[in-house]
Amino acid sequence: MKKIILIAFGILVGILNTQAQVTVNPGVKGGLNFSRLTNFEANGPKVDFNLGGYAAIKFNRLYTLQPEVNYSRQGVRSEYVNFFSPTPNYNNSRTKTYSLDYVSLSVINKFNFAGRPFYALVGPSLDFKVADNFSSYNRPVDFDFSIVGGVGYTLPNGLSFEARIKQGFLDIFGNDYFYKDSNNDYHYNDVVLNQVFQLGITYTFKVK
Repeated sequence: MKKIILIAFGILVGILNTQAQVTVNPGVKGGLNFSRLTNFEANGPKVDFNLGGYAAIKFNRLYTLQPEVNYSRQGVRSEYVNFFSPTPNYNNSRTKTYSLDYVSLSVINKFNFAGRPFYALVGPSLDFKVADNFSSYNRPVDFDFSIVGGVGYTLPNGLSFEARIKQGFLDIFGNDYFYKDSNNDYHYNDVVLNQVFQLGITYTFKVK
């Protein structure tokens, strides 16, 4: 019985010590987006920006949980030929930029490499569309689900540099290509997904 009590006491002390090490610090972030849409007409990267804020909940020197709220300007730059023109010409193609603006709620898990300033991050993101410039007859849906992954480097003053990849998993037009049609065909190659490469800077404030 004494051994059980001592073991339980040791576990309790360990839990209390772990909780005492938890810190919560607010932060801000921003950076560049290089975005595109899969299976979209002659698409190229759209360069824009993202910005947001977060709370860095640091449990220990190896793991930090980081809820985020971000504003992200995404979309695609599309080059096309106007075939309805009297003289369509591939050498005189036109460029149109399609915009998709999202407010994202993300839960990022950050893993430091043995306490070193390098870290990896991964987590889910719920993206709510707040604006777009698509035509009225082909409007994107209002919601996307994404996974974010990346790496970063933290300086002693709280400044960090990050590279992230954000991959959407829902067709932006709300189509479902994972069920068979009347010809028993799947249409995986028709799904239009958000893809974003992000380069950014974050700053974590030290709260005593």
